[in-house]
Amino acid sequence: MNLQQLRYVVATAEHRTMTDAARSLYIAQPALSRAIRDLERELGMTLFARSGRGVVVTAHGRRVVKLAREALDAVHEIEGLANHGSATDAELRIASTPSLEPGLAGRLLPAYTADHPGVRVHIVRCDGRDAVVSAIRDQRADLGLTDLPVPTDLITHPLERQEIVLISPPGLELPNPVPMGRLHGMRLALPARGSMRRRELDAMFGKYAVSPVVVLETDERNGWLNAVRAGKASLLWYRAMAEQAARAGLIVRSLEPAVRRVIAVVHARRRLPLIAQDFLATAEKGTAA
Repeated sequence: MNLQQLRYVVATAEHRTMTDAARSLYIAQPALSRAIRDLERELGMTLFARSGRGVVVTAHGRRVVKLAREALDAVHEIEGLANHGSATDAELRIASTPSLEPGLAGRLLPAYTADHPGVRVHIVRCDGRDAVVSAIRDQRADLGLTDLPVPTDLITHPLERQEIVLISPPGLELPNPVPMGRLHGMRLALPARGSMRRRELDAMFGKYAVSPVVVLETDERNGWLNAVRAGKASLLWYRAMAEQAARAGLIVRSLEPAVRRVIAVVHARRRLPLIAQDFLATAEKGTAA
């Protein structure tokens, strides 16, 4: 078994369809299927069984996949040692939502790059939590910064709890903090219907028996802010964005009772590259401080 075969096994297990696995590996699907069959003949065991349009990992396959992941992680770590030592050509990819990117760029990255000046950091901009999860699963990012919860196939490292606040145009007669009941009938810009964040907000509205008037439904953050600037609606967003909102002349108020979300660094269940381990250590040290 060579490294290429190990990659084929892991990709097939992660994507559960030969088509998606082949696409992630940039090879033709028939070529991947033949490679898997050849490997099964070489090992004398069945690694994947057909299930509908996809495949499932067999008992033997689960053991092989686990060992293959460990072997690939070890190779990546060995390669990372060279990058770590020379501090050149090393790139760390971090997926982040727009709401959390200012904190990442303004606080975490300066602390990290001060100690690791040779590492290039690429921020993978994602529309929301679901996109961060996809970026990590598709290996387009080494780490992700998002709010919780995320699916259980990812490992989470909680960093802080951020308050959700109400951001409104000037002129609204509201107390600070705003009782939840005052959201009833309020004109709000909300995430798209069906998204994870929208479901969470709808659950909160249901908990407090309030029904806001939905003026805008979109996952485009600029659309939210533009609606508030135009005086058409208010929005619920993180306290970290309050400075940006205040600079735009908008009014930021807390909610009563307070609503907070846990912000975390997340990653796949595999051994992280050394540069990613260093970033995680920096982030956790900053939280402790």
